[in-house]
Amino acid sequence: MKAADQPPLEQRVSDFIRQHRLLTARQKLVVAVSGGADSVCLLHILVRLKEELKLRLHIAHLDHQLRGAESGADAEYVADLARKLRIPATIEQREVKGYQKEKRLSLEEAAREVRYRFLAEVAGAAGARRVAVGHTRDDHIETILMHLIRGAGTRGMRGLQPATEWPSKDGKLIVIRPLLEVSHQETEGYCRRHRLDPRLDASNLSLSPLRNRIRRQLLPLLQGYNPAIAEALLRTGRIAGDDIDFLDSETAQLWGKIARQEGEAITLDRKRFDRLPPTLKRYLLRSGAERLLGSAKDIEMRHIEEMMALLGSPAGKRLSLPGNLSLATGYDNYILTTDLAALSPLPELEGETKLNIPGQTRISGWRVEAAILKPKEITEKDDFTAYLDLTKTGDRLTVRARRRGDKFQPLGLGLPKKLAEFMIDARIPQNWRQHVPIVCSAGQIVWVVGWRIDERVKVTEKTRQVLRLEFKRG
Repeated sequence: MKAADQPPLEQRVSDFIRQHRLLTARQKLVVAVSGGADSVCLLHILVRLKEELKLRLHIAHLDHQLRGAESGADAEYVADLARKLRIPATIEQREVKGYQKEKRLSLEEAAREVRYRFLAEVAGAAGARRVAVGHTRDDHIETILMHLIRGAGTRGMRGLQPATEWPSKDGKLIVIRPLLEVSHQETEGYCRRHRLDPRLDASNLSLSPLRNRIRRQLLPLLQGYNPAIAEALLRTGRIAGDDIDFLDSETAQLWGKIARQEGEAITLDRKRFDRLPPTLKRYLLRSGAERLLGSAKDIEMRHIEEMMALLGSPAGKRLSLPGNLSLATGYDNYILTTDLAALSPLPELEGETKLNIPGQTRISGWRVEAAILKPKEITEKDDFTAYLDLTKTGDRLTVRARRRGDKFQPLGLGLPKKLAEFMIDARIPQNWRQHVPIVCSAGQIVWVVGWRIDERVKVTEKTRQVLRLEFKRG
């Protein structure tokens, strides 16, 4: 549709708000106003729609203290605009560079985090649950390209959304973008027609920020290859959005079948998870991170791929991720958690339990089966099955956790060794060690379950009776 054939901008914005259900009647709304054309246009349109949409507006402006006197002039402009429009305003300063240094972020990332934290605080004080920002169609296109360059995956290709959640200490803040189908050229034209005289941010002319280089260099270059590159990127964003909606739905249906959350830990059933196609694995991992962290904004696609690379690794492997998040491999599960104590796949042991030999014994999340065999009945064993010489072990065995000063003679060694040293050498993770079952006879340790039996109780050619012990979860 040609510009001359389009409805007035106010009507288009009103229709967009209704189509995406961005606002409800009699709602208080904070409007982020930088002083530039986009945010000033947004504010002016919302003022004109105020009666129609039954809105109560509150202006928020943050001086990032990055542009000296220009920043102060922007704040004065917004304050004057608020007075003329008779809208309450919160105008403050925040020190972004200190935050950048503390959090080790890029200047752009630091400014964004400080800005949204400020907006959340203003919304909380004003009794609003939503903040309107002036992102336009141009910002949407640039975001898609920026995510493509950074390798953000399908979710990044969706670009900006009409409404998104931003985590805040008071709950979820909804950020809405009523101008997402309006171009920057249109906001400038609107401001000229209404003599709003917006501020010009000179930093937008700098080629240092990636977004500015995309806007001023990359997009003009791509237009030389495809004059309709903007429409192509928007189409890609819409398709990616449809795919994401479908995958989010599939992930939600799978969650209860594969994942279980207890406190700060999410356990994923390893067998079922490993059978899933890679796409659903990625979405389940991201969903888990989002549930534990409150938001997955710090979990980039490279972090998801690092998690994917860990899958299938032996039990005990661990990956550290942003937000104190960790992914660990267990014997029959994967554990995603912000609590390192939850990473042991072995249940906690309580006290000391006598084993029924022969027979079955249930202890602390284990089912221990004991059988007496002839040597010829020995079959292949796994880490949780041991064959011992019954004459050497006796039939009065107990199971407990390790104790200070424990020693045993690992199979293949000629001398006893401290259990603590053995666990270090065997690379048993620190947080697993107190959970490892220790099978003991009256005078010695006979088996460190999952790792090694004692040399002195091994089956030999002279063995007449074999004790088979099997530890099974349950």
